[in-house]
Amino acid sequence: MTNKSIKISLGADHGGFPLKEILKEYLTKNNYNIDDCGTFSTDSVDYPIFASAVAQKVSNSESNFGIIIDGAGIGSSMVANKFDGVRAALCYDVSSAKNAREHNNANVLTLGAGSVGSELAKQIAITFLTHECSVDRHLRRVQMINDLDKNKIPENNSQTVMEEKEMDLSSTDISQIAKKVGELLNTNNTSMQPNSADHCATDMICQCGICVERKAETIRQFIDYGVDRIGYHDATGASCVPEDIAQCIDHTLLKPEATEDDIKKLCAEAREFQFASVCISPSYIPLAAKELAGSNVKVCTVVGFPSGAHMPEIKSMEARRAIRDGATEIDMVIDIGALKSGNDELVYRDIRMVCEACEDGGAISKVIIEAALLSDDEKVRACKLSKRARANFVKTSTGFGPGGATSEDVALMSKVVADAGIGVKAAGGIRSYEDAQKMVSAGATRLGASAGIKIVHESKELTVSN
Repeated sequence: MTNKSIKISLGADHGGFPLKEILKEYLTKNNYNIDDCGTFSTDSVDYPIFASAVAQKVSNSESNFGIIIDGAGIGSSMVANKFDGVRAALCYDVSSAKNAREHNNANVLTLGAGSVGSELAKQIAITFLTHECSVDRHLRRVQMINDLDKNKIPENNSQTVMEEKEMDLSSTDISQIAKKVGELLNTNNTSMQPNSADHCATDMICQCGICVERKAETIRQFIDYGVDRIGYHDATGASCVPEDIAQCIDHTLLKPEATEDDIKKLCAEAREFQFASVCISPSYIPLAAKELAGSNVKVCTVVGFPSGAHMPEIKSMEARRAIRDGATEIDMVIDIGALKSGNDELVYRDIRMVCEACEDGGAISKVIIEAALLSDDEKVRACKLSKRARANFVKTSTGFGPGGATSEDVALMSKVVADAGIGVKAAGGIRSYEDAQKMVSAGATRLGASAGIKIVHESKELTVSN
């Protein structure tokens, strides 16, 4: 089915009108057939009128999908679900939109204009429209929902549920996995070799779990191939990267007195030396994104910085706003006090909410544990919680704490997270190439440094032997 053949009824109240107009333009450009049910201005109206108009068209099969927007999205969802055959879902991120379609075969999407920005709303809408419900167990449950329109109460079929638990992967799931594995194995990069039973524990691995030769040229080939970060087992094999060390560095400027001119200079330097990213305060994200447009340098920012003593919900909102503004990497500070108090579940929720925001926005997540304030046991717990929350990196420090990165901390953190393909970012106190080399040798896969240019100049004075 082509986009043009998919008809979408679109409706909103006065609070959702501006976002409706943005989505209408966006979906039209993507060749969807849009039916605008109103409202057509920001004059105050009652949301049930427009939610009903959209839901009625979906119920009568006049439209394939409906999208309704009000202030919170809750009321419109309630209204829409009063209509036979309508399965309306309030979605607030990409993962909930995907779940609504794949698990519940939702046909009406409701959005809260006060909760999501226009860029996230576009991602949610496209995800909702492009995913399908195809797994038998989900389709069976959707039919149970449809039967409720006829006052038919679902029967308790515990045997079917038990059988499904024994085989949680459908044939569709298996086919998709097989296809992905085939793509990986059929790449023409001759440096890649699948893991085997006699895999050497000191070989270098990338995040996809494929071993590579420990040679500088192989690393460069992987970077060209699209791998952003290389990890090391047991902190070995890093001696081959000094010439390319710039690609490990986040060029950092987080001083509160930093000016716009300082940020522009930082971005220019990052372009020149091809650093992995610039790491700047959230208020400078739009400026950095503009300065780095068209380059390979990413925009990194901080969340809950520098104390980490913020509510998880606030950190999540801060991360989502940062991503909307143009950040592609998020360095969040954990709730250090909660960790030291033994409240690991709060720390996990704190990290997971930010990681989820990053997943929804396609950003990299890094977890700052402020190692100088922690015992070794607390460092290990913090890293394990980061693994559980599916972070992309763990990071030693903010640079504003009582101490910066040490090779001992990097080695300990790397040992905990390496098996999950999580990188280690060393930050704070890295002021020379010698410092950087120690961190990479200990297992760091990213370096946060304000002295990035000095480090690169020093590294170029050395010769790499393959």
